[in-house]
Amino acid sequence: MELSDVIRKRRSVRGYTGAPISEEELEQIIKAGLAAPSSRNRKPCELFVVRDKDTLQKLSAAKAHGANMLQSCDTAIVVAGDAEKSDTWIEDCSIVMAYMELIACSLGIGDCWCQFHLRKDADGTDAEENVKKILSLSDKYRVLGAIALGNTDDYPEPNDITEDDLKRVHR
Repeated sequence: MELSDVIRKRRSVRGYTGAPISEEELEQIIKAGLAAPSSRNRKPCELFVVRDKDTLQKLSAAKAHGANMLQSCDTAIVVAGDAEKSDTWIEDCSIVMAYMELIACSLGIGDCWCQFHLRKDADGTDAEENVKKILSLSDKYRVLGAIALGNTDDYPEPNDITEDDLKRVHR
């Protein structure tokens, strides 16, 4: 599949079959994230792979809305930035997450971005802090989000570029 096809095909998938993704597929996804560029090549991003169902359940409750897919996915990769290494950790972690999503799509694995940065749980507690407690992360880390990964039977149709989309381009 051409990269342009993968980009159009990649969609958020929140429903998974329960069938595990293989270690080989997971390694390809991780390596794609590690290959992502970072500002001044500081590489502030850290990947925390979660496959334990109890931990996935806890992560799904780390924010008030939009994390339910974490309780049914096979694997989540939490992406955090070392704020002591770089002030561009948000941008760098975003690129890492996007690269991993594209590789997951190219492998036919469903994925969904789950944002924790600037989110709260149902009680108003900072979602980043919740994730850091769940995973016992150092205070130097800032948690951008997680990518939920799993096999799916319900992959959405690819995105089409419409006339309305093209109106957002200014030349």
